[in-house]
Amino acid sequence: MWVVADLDDEYIAKMEDVLEVYERPYNPQAPVICFDEKPVTLHGDLRPPSPAVPGREARRDNEYERRGTANVFCAVEPKAGRHFTFATPDRSGFEFARVAVALAMAYPEAETIHLVLDNLNIHRRKALADVFGAEMATEVWDRFTVHYTPTHGSWLNQAEIEIGIFSRQCLGIDASLTSELCAEKPRPGTGE
Repeated sequence: MWVVADLDDEYIAKMEDVLEVYERPYNPQAPVICFDEKPVTLHGDLRPPSPAVPGREARRDNEYERRGTANVFCAVEPKAGRHFTFATPDRSGFEFARVAVALAMAYPEAETIHLVLDNLNIHRRKALADVFGAEMATEVWDRFTVHYTPTHGSWLNQAEIEIGIFSRQCLGIDASLTSELCAEKPRPGTGE
């Protein structure tokens, strides 16, 4: 079910802020990173799939074994064609803090990292402070210039598009998700 937001002054101000960030020219000293996450259910095959052979497509049984859940954090730098995926056991402040540190470390030369986030309660400095203490939280969080999407406006976050593509391509295929996802991957079609 869709929730239609009230287009009040706060909504419009946050929307315009995010759109203004997207309009900026590419600047490696101030990259724009869109960040979001998605919980996933892990499935395993009960019967082995059969690969495609000449004249017949690949076949996969629709019966599966549930193998728990995980969470996928996704960060995308649209103008550079970079994206990062981080598979974690859950969607918690602890996991957000670990991913935030990894993003800060991925851009050591940046003066600031413009980070587009939705309004999830763990997307705050407090999550880092709870995990790493106030001093390190300040050091990491101050690397970011945070731009929150409006409430009920997370569709403005380009990481949502990336997660949608990613979901259609591979989520739910098998339970070996974490080893596959924990490294930066080149974006398809960029030649990187």
